[in-house]
Amino acid sequence: MQVKVAELRKLNNLSQQELADLIGVSRKTISTIETGRFTPSVVIALKIARHFEQPVESLFKLETSD
Repeated sequence: MQVKVAELRKLNNLSQQELADLIGVSRKTISTIETGRFTPSVVIALKIARHFEQPVESLFKLETSD
């Protein structure tokens, strides 16, 4: 899966901790999502998308190998 959370977070000058606080998760959750070690739940993915005012599909994209 291709994840664009880090890219958007950095464009908005947010730290991992700030984003985590804004959506109600831990910094470690944001870190593992950004590195692809953790696939977020639908609720977390939707909260991230809502925060950045982006469709969830623009933040998380399946690759052909997925």
